Amino acid sequence: MTGPSNDRQREHQANERTFLAWLRTSVALIGFGFAIARFGLFLQQLRVAITQQEMPVNPIFNSENLGVSLVIFGIATIALAAWRYDRVFWQIERGDYRPNRFAVWIMTVVVITLGILSVPLLLVRDRDPLTPTSPPKPLKSDR
Repeated sequence: MTGPSNDRQREHQANERTFLAWLRTSVALIGFGFAIARFGLFLQQLRVAITQQEMPVNPIFNSENLGVSLVIFGIATIALAAWRYDRVFWQIERGDYRPNRFAVWIMTVVVITLGILSVPLLLVRDRDPLTPTSPPKPLKSDR
């Protein structure tokens, strides 16, 4: 028998599945952000170990800033997901659910923006980090 309570139960379950999808997205954003930031640090240390010299790092477009931005956005996504879940929960209870695409557009714009900002990190290379263009500077311990 399908009745109003069964339909409401399905709506709540769909709301929970949607919340869990947002939660998985936020965990992925945080994980990617952490990995990008740490991998960038690893590459910097690898350059120093191989070339014996520090490479200049762009203060704005670097992997650490991109990674931190993704982590912050992932945390904000969790907060948005919880808020949205609660709002939809009460709309279902009152029987006046109204779809809202605003959160989807916010997520879309921010992820596209972070993706575009990551392109220079992938494409722009000053030089090959494994091939120094000048003789390596001695480390302080070599003196």
